[in-house]
Amino acid sequence: MVKDKHVIEALGKVNVVIENGQITEVGPSTEMKYCPMFHAMHNVEELNEEFIRKNITFRIEDFGMCTPQRIIEMDDAITVGVSEILKTNLEEGNIDCVVGACDGAGTVIMTQPRVVQGVGARVSGLISTTPIPEVIEKLEQKDSIVLNPQTAELNQLEGLKIALKKGYKNIAITVIPSTMIEELRNYPVDDDVNIYIFVAHTTAVEPDIAEMLFENADIVTACASKYVRGYADEHELYYYGEKVPIFCASDEGRRLLDTRLKKINKPLSTNNHPRNKEDSPRKLL
Repeated sequence: MVKDKHVIEALGKVNVVIENGQITEVGPSTEMKYCPMFHAMHNVEELNEEFIRKNITFRIEDFGMCTPQRIIEMDDAITVGVSEILKTNLEEGNIDCVVGACDGAGTVIMTQPRVVQGVGARVSGLISTTPIPEVIEKLEQKDSIVLNPQTAELNQLEGLKIALKKGYKNIAITVIPSTMIEELRNYPVDDDVNIYIFVAHTTAVEPDIAEMLFENADIVTACASKYVRGYADEHELYYYGEKVPIFCASDEGRRLLDTRLKKINKPLSTNNHPRNKEDSPRKLL
């Protein structure tokens, strides 16, 4: 029997291990101690181990993260995040499916907007996971395809291959920073196929990785990354948000972001630089 174990990256590049619905390990804290988003939403002054445990415990209890009780459908969690952008563009017909990742299932190909939102919202970067049959069953009942139900494998490239075999033409992929992003961008596809790459959880990426992200992705979240923010400012990329910006790495990324902004009657993306950096995460890594 596979041991129930899930590793997520949370709140400033800290790895948290969850086993059988309980936090069993919280990695050492980093120099990133303040997040303006958590300060605004929860009045949190410091991202210490106590708060991290409290926050992850809330996610486990609230929507069943990393447990059989996992809720996989959800309405918008915040105004503009990766899952909200994807949900809106699915609704508008700009994308056909999303290759994402879900705790308890691994890589998943999703076509229903509320499932994309439910799987992606309020969840930190998924480093590894193990199968939870109840979660996999819920996803399959909503027409999602789980890449490997036996292992809950995380492999977005293999997920892309399945999406292509199913005949999808406009495929969005969510992924954390890795060299696989270059493979995703360079994977051979027909001329009528579009691949949109969304990169999240960029805190602490190295300068060469940050540059690679912008060369290959369509949307890159700032998180607490010094080099992602620096590259975006230097090249005056279009973005939305001041505290934790979402950067457009391509014209297509901007189109998808602006589709969400139009939907909720927000100002469209701008390339006014320098941004207001007074209320950024501290310290940037």
